[in-house]
Amino acid sequence: MSNKILIVDDAAFMRMMVKDVLTKNGFEVIGEAENGAKAVDKYKELKPELTIMDITMPEMDGIEAVKEIKKIDADAKVIMCSAMGQQAMVIEAIQAGAKDFIVKPFQAERVIEAVKKALG
Repeated sequence: MSNKILIVDDAAFMRMMVKDVLTKNGFEVIGEAENGAKAVDKYKELKPELTIMDITMPEMDGIEAVKEIKKIDADAKVIMCSAMGQQAMVIEAIQAGAKDFIVKPFQAERVIEAVKKALG
């Protein structure tokens, strides 16, 4: 069974790293977006089972994007990731509806653990 995942990060190399970790572990990456606004469009279009989203992005940040996605699909599963492990950001992301939070730079095991937990 392959779980369909959308990756959202403004840094192409981060999207590539996350995609690499996921595909090596049997997950299917069905789309990528480089900002929150595109993430919302991609979510509507692709209906992923899980979205992994950066917080700090141009145009629309990850927290705003989560709020928009939750309006479309209340059951949406989103894992936030950010280089800033600031408590306030984490709390805001969870309040916005994120299931989990990964701090960059992340370990592959932590990503897989969070993905399995969110999809479980």
